[in-house]
Parts: sequence; C-alpha cells; structure tokens
Amino acid sequence: MSLQTKPLSAGKIAGVVYTFPKAGDVLPMHTHTEGDAHITIVARGKIKAHGNGWETEYSAGAVIDFPVNQSHEFVALEDNSRIVNIIK
Repeated sequence: MSLQTKPLSAGKIAGVVYTFPKAGDVLPMHTHTEGDAHITIVARGKIKAHGNGWETEYSAGAVIDFPVNQSHEFVALEDNSRIVNIIK
C-alpha cells in the first residue's frame, strides 16, 4: 500500500488529507466515535467506500457524511485519487 497521509489544520478545521497514488490503494476499515467522526470530500479521482452491507463509488466533488459508529473503508479506483477527511 502506498497511501500517503498529511494532517490538515486551518483555524478550527482539523482533519487528514489522504492521497492514493495507485488504483487499489486502501484506507483500511475503521469506525469513528462522536469525538472523531468526519465528513469526507473526494478532492480528485474516484474512490469506492464500503462497509457492512453497503458499497458506493464516488468521484471528485462528492461529499460523504458518515454516521458515528459506521464502519467504512476506502479503495482508490483511479491513480492519484485524493480524499479530505474533516472532523465534525
């Protein structure tokens, strides 16, 4: 896996930028609590998000609002895809 991460901090906004250099790179399955729940913006490329019993593909410009305690994983479908997670 060649996933690249970069912390994001701008005033009161905090999160992480994930860059997927190659299609097939994965941000492994994980779950968030009230304290670290996030929204995800697909900044470029195309990704697949999936969890327990669901799967959806998203392209650049998509905004995903995950509920607390919903397990999810991201898989890049295109080289150089990028997502930005912003803590709620």
